[in-house]
Amino acid sequence: MRQFRGVVRGVDDFTRDRGGNFAVLFGAAASVLALGVGFAVNISQLYNARSSLQGVVDAAVTSTARDLTLGVIQEADANKMVQAFLDANSTAGILQANQIVLDKLTVDRTANTVQADVHVDVGLYFPLFGTDSMRRVTGSTTALYSDKTIEVAMMLDVTGSMAGQKIKDLRAAAGNAVDSFLDGQNASNPRVRVAIVPYANSVNAGSLAASSVFVETKASERKQAPGNGDPKYVSASPRPDNCATERKGAYQYSDAGPDVSMVNRDLYLSDFARQSGTRACPVATVQPLTTDASALNNVIKNLDASGGTAGHIGVQWAWYMLSENWGGVMKASERPAKMDPKKVAKYVILMTDGEFNLSYFDANSPDQVYNDAGKVQTRTAATTLCSAMRGQGIEIFTIGFALTEKNAKSTLQSCASPDTGNTKHFYQAANGAELDQAFQDIVRNIDRLTVTR
Repeated sequence: MRQFRGVVRGVDDFTRDRGGNFAVLFGAAASVLALGVGFAVNISQLYNARSSLQGVVDAAVTSTARDLTLGVIQEADANKMVQAFLDANSTAGILQANQIVLDKLTVDRTANTVQADVHVDVGLYFPLFGTDSMRRVTGSTTALYSDKTIEVAMMLDVTGSMAGQKIKDLRAAAGNAVDSFLDGQNASNPRVRVAIVPYANSVNAGSLAASSVFVETKASERKQAPGNGDPKYVSASPRPDNCATERKGAYQYSDAGPDVSMVNRDLYLSDFARQSGTRACPVATVQPLTTDASALNNVIKNLDASGGTAGHIGVQWAWYMLSENWGGVMKASERPAKMDPKKVAKYVILMTDGEFNLSYFDANSPDQVYNDAGKVQTRTAATTLCSAMRGQGIEIFTIGFALTEKNAKSTLQSCASPDTGNTKHFYQAANGAELDQAFQDIVRNIDRLTVTR
């Protein structure tokens, strides 16, 4: 019996010993776990700090390069400009005010670059093993700047579905975009010019119509128009209006100048407008490239909604506004520059609130102008024009405003240039605030792309 008690006592002692071992093991495991969690938190903290720092220095250098390009600041002011930007934006992310330090700024006039090297000291949440509680995070960005000029053509939807609040929202957003594009330019050497193309049943070519639009007066003239120097040129007298529809024939999907082939004013346009109870022409006229914000905003003030969505006609005229082939019918100050990627960057912004749904070139009567009766979908004509524009080096941004049709979205996505890096080219806006934001994002993207390429 005594022996049995001894055995039991031995088992009990062993159990107590095992309990002590478990406590030791648990304590060790908890310590390792705490170290692991602390290490992970520190890594995440440093990663976030690096990301925030890089975002701030990227923006500072890009903004400074842009201002050097525009002549807003001189090289001697660049250091002060970057430092002010860093100070103003040092609260981004987890960074705190006055932490970002500009170590070095280099402006290289030969390479046309601005480079900033910066750092920030980050206080760790979990200093480990008695190490320093601070860690230095560094960042460096180089941006190119150039003397490139910028040409932007804005195609704006003024169709009947834009009536009411939507047309008011468009006026506000387009006006803000114009102001943003032209703000801060050197008046004696402006860098950015903007054109506007309102569209609905047709495009109102305004003063350009006399030398670029062939008015069809009978069915036999519904074919490719002659060049504006052709003695066989036929025009209604007096000209009924300054409406322009699409080209017909070999030059339909090209930017050949009106000296080669004028743009048609289709015979069926007036009858279609009467049948649909809409205007043949938008009230607002085409405005070729200009630096005159007042002239552009006067067009925007005249935006008024009426008509169907002949989107491909708007696309076509946006292209003409950027084509050197059309310079001969424009004032000297409005003429597009010759396409040269080293000297000029050309952009188109296409905006619509619905599906492109009417065309004239494939109709045999006014009743067939809507696409469900025509032979070629308008969206097909539009995407063909967009592809041709992109092929020439024109970059395209698109905005869908309160879109409800699937085809409208797919057309804009197909027309837009491919996204690159952080730059997207297709935007959707559900309301006026989002429309304004989309235009402003595109303005910033164009500024950044032109500066850094």
